[in-house]
Amino acid sequence: MIDIKSEADLERMRAAARVVVSVQLELEKWVQPGVTTLELDRLAEKVIREAGARPAFKGYRGYPATLCTSINEQVVHGIPGPVVLKEGDIVSLDVGCELAGFYGDMARTLPVGRISRRAERLLRDTRASLYAAIDRVKEGGRVSDVSRAVQDYAEARGYGVVKDFVGHGIGRNLHEEPQVPNFVGAGGRDVRLKAGMVLAIEPMLNLGSDAVEVLPDRWTVVTRDKSLSAHFEHTCVVTHDGPEILTWMPTPEGI
Repeated sequence: MIDIKSEADLERMRAAARVVVSVQLELEKWVQPGVTTLELDRLAEKVIREAGARPAFKGYRGYPATLCTSINEQVVHGIPGPVVLKEGDIVSLDVGCELAGFYGDMARTLPVGRISRRAERLLRDTRASLYAAIDRVKEGGRVSDVSRAVQDYAEARGYGVVKDFVGHGIGRNLHEEPQVPNFVGAGGRDVRLKAGMVLAIEPMLNLGSDAVEVLPDRWTVVTRDKSLSAHFEHTCVVTHDGPEILTWMPTPEGI
């Protein structure tokens, strides 16, 4: 069952989205060599709670933290802890919150200090694949149009497109229908896009193979070949006039 949001619902979702954007803006200042992912997690929770919101991930299916902090070959769901960020790392910061009964969700991968040219290109292209997908968010289109945009952009540039994890609808629940894969041929119903649908679109691209595995902590997903991975996500609304990006924010220089 796909939930079509009213304008009142969307106003609440815009408010939740503003909170996750504020978290990302604050985290950006702190992502530097010598900082631990646990410090980033504590900062994120502080910003969320000061805004009157609740961390969406903490306690969700047993997840123990506010952020997902995925470093280098980690794709998604990395658990914050005592790990110290190092010069040349890349780190994906995935944050969600619940405010007044509605959710916002956003992720992006940031450089830690100076990174390699290959890593720079991975970050730029993963972000660009997200915007290629968002451009296909049109009333009357289909989810497969969004999926194909990511896959075509990424595979033309030689990236592995992660297929084990996908985007999703979002609203009163963190994860709602429909699923939004980053590839076509996923099976299931190819949903037609309608005004009022809200999607969390989130490409995950690898420098190597698309194959991934889950570590023994039962959360952290890594590339099987240990190649670098990047992850970007926006919460978007299907409108009569095209996509509205609820989590839009300025892009750091170089990404």
